[in-house]
Amino acid sequence: MNQKIGLIQSRGLGDIVIALPIAGYYRDQGYSVVWPICSEFISHWQHTVPWIEWIPVTTDSGSFFFEQPIQALRSVDCTEAIVLYQALTGQEFHRRTFFQHTKFDQYKYTAAEVPFHYKWRLPEYITRNAAREQALYDQIIGTDTAPYVVIHTEGSDHHADFDRTIIPTNWRQIEITAATDSVWDWLTILERAECIILVDSVFSNIVDQMNIGTADSRYFIPRSHIGLTPVLGQHWNWIANTRLNKSAETIRTG
Repeated sequence: MNQKIGLIQSRGLGDIVIALPIAGYYRDQGYSVVWPICSEFISHWQHTVPWIEWIPVTTDSGSFFFEQPIQALRSVDCTEAIVLYQALTGQEFHRRTFFQHTKFDQYKYTAAEVPFHYKWRLPEYITRNAAREQALYDQIIGTDTAPYVVIHTEGSDHHADFDRTIIPTNWRQIEITAATDSVWDWLTILERAECIILVDSVFSNIVDQMNIGTADSRYFIPRSHIGLTPVLGQHWNWIANTRLNKSAETIRTG
């Protein structure tokens, strides 16, 4: 089989990470996968997942959600497409039987007719770049052997905060920033961290789907209501988003 199948989910990064194993499932079935995404995201994917034909679409109008991807798929003779959006203006996805009964990430897998457990097969479908990961590690961590905690508080449309007194005073606090044009370059830093504190975002999706860290070292900061919070396959310690309320937990160090 050399049939093409297209996925329609042009943004954001976290959603694409969640859905990537859907593409892997269809690749395993013998399909060639085509995926139009917003042009600013291409650098995160073209080398990490080279087996997908990534097509950049522009964000100069709202057409990047649906119309441009459809046109892009037609331009490469891809006539079969799976729409992964749960909601989109002008579309009636809410009429699907399972709409009211699945969280947004489950919805994508149900819509694609892919077993949901595939979500945690993410490591099978990416190609890591050890040189880039080490270069970022050397730049950010260097030769300092002190324990460090990795922190990410910026979601696509939300800035979280938490009570930082829960972090031991002798630990370095490493904030994830736009130091690189690929989120995957942070993998080694995440894997070697003493602790990871992440808002619901692309990085928490990566950590959960790749099972990075341990049950005692992963801390999750929620930012959305239940329907828009992904299903977490690993054990996380949930801590309060002080932008939402003022309670806090304490990191266990023993």
